[in-house]
Amino acid sequence: MYAERVLSGMRPTGSLHLGHYHGVLKNWIELQHEYPCLFFVADWHALTTQYDNPQGIEKASMDMVVDWLAAGVDPNQATLFVQSRVPEHAELHLLMSMMTPLSWLERVPTYKDQQEKLAGKDLTTYGFLGYPLLMSADILIYRADKVPVGEDQIPHVEFTRELARRFNHMYGREPGFEDKAREAVKKLGSKKARLYEEMRTRFQQNGDREAIEQAKAVLDEVQHLSMADRERLFGYLEGTGKMILVEPGYLLTEASKMPGLDGQKMSKSYNNTITMRESEESVAKKVKSMPTDPARARRTDPGDPAKCPVWQLHLVYSNDACKEWVQQGCRTAGIGCIECKQPVIDGILREQAPMRERAQVYLDDPTLVKNIIADGCEKAREYARETMRDVRESMGLEYN
Repeated sequence: MYAERVLSGMRPTGSLHLGHYHGVLKNWIELQHEYPCLFFVADWHALTTQYDNPQGIEKASMDMVVDWLAAGVDPNQATLFVQSRVPEHAELHLLMSMMTPLSWLERVPTYKDQQEKLAGKDLTTYGFLGYPLLMSADILIYRADKVPVGEDQIPHVEFTRELARRFNHMYGREPGFEDKAREAVKKLGSKKARLYEEMRTRFQQNGDREAIEQAKAVLDEVQHLSMADRERLFGYLEGTGKMILVEPGYLLTEASKMPGLDGQKMSKSYNNTITMRESEESVAKKVKSMPTDPARARRTDPGDPAKCPVWQLHLVYSNDACKEWVQQGCRTAGIGCIECKQPVIDGILREQAPMRERAQVYLDDPTLVKNIIADGCEKAREYARETMRDVRESMGLEYN
C-alpha cells in the first residue's frame, strides 16, 4: 500500500562504542543503500528512565548523531531526525492510548525485566508503562513496513502490529465502506479483479497468509488506483476496514558479536568499551591492559587462546594468517601476550581511522549537524502530518 520504508532509532547515550557500530550502525549503512530509511534519536524514550536528570540528553543526542555520521550513515540517503522535534509522535501516542488495553502494556516482556534491572529507580510512572506504546507510535506514524530489530525486540513489533490491527478495526469503517470497496475492485480490470477476489476468499475462509501477500502484489501492479481506493482494497482484503495504520514487519538483525575488553559483551554497564572515536593512545592502553589466559603467568608459559579475551578480538579484526600465528605462538609460548595484542590494536585503529576523519568535519563545524537534523525533522514531519490527517479524520477529529 505504501512505499517500502525502514525505521530505526536509538536512545541518546552519548558517544557510541564499537559494539554499537558492529551491532547496529553497519546494518544501517547497508540498509540505506537498499531502502528509504528514517533513523531517529529517541530522546523522549530516554526520559522514561532518565526523567529525574534530563540535562545531558541534548548533548548526548548530538554526540550520538556525530557517531552515526562518522560510521558512514549518509544524510543524503537516509533521513536523520530527533523524536521530540516531531510532535506528531506524541499526538499519535496520546490518541492510541485511548484505545490500548492496560493489560497489553503490562504483558510486554521488557516491562518487568527493566523494572528488575533498574530496581533502584522508581519506575512506577505512566511514561515507563507506556513506552512500548510510544515506540509503536514511532513506527506507525511513518507507516514503516520494515523495522530492524534483535530477536529480543520482536515482541515490540508484534505489539505494534496488534495495535495497528485494533486501530484499523475500530476506526477504519468509513460510511458505505463495502460499497466503495466493491466499486474499487471493478477498477482493477476483470482479470485482476478475479485474482483479487480469489485471494480475498482464500484468506478470509482459510486464513491463508500467503494469499494476502499475493493480493498485495496484484494491487502494487495497478498504477491508476487512488490512495483512498488502495487503502479500501487492503482493508476489504483482510476483512477490516480502510487501512489507516500499516502493520509493520521486522528485519531480524544478528546480535553484535563485538566482545568487550573483559570477554563479555561490549557494554557501558560492564565498563569494558572502546568508543568509536577513542584516541589512539587510549585504545592502545586499554588493549595492552586486557586480561589474558591465567595460565600464562610468565612469558615462557604456553597458553590457550580460547581462554583469553584477546582472542575474541582477533576473531573480529585479524585475518586467517594472523589467527594461525596467534594459535601457534600462544600454545608454544613462541609469542608473548604484548606481541599478541598488537595486531588487535592495529585492526581497531584501522577501523576507526575513517570514522575520526569523517567526524572531524562535524566537530570543526557543529552547525552542519544541526542543519542535517533540521532538514531531517522537516522531512519526517511531512510523513507524520500525512498519517495524522488520516488518523484524525478516521476518529472524527478533523474539524474543517
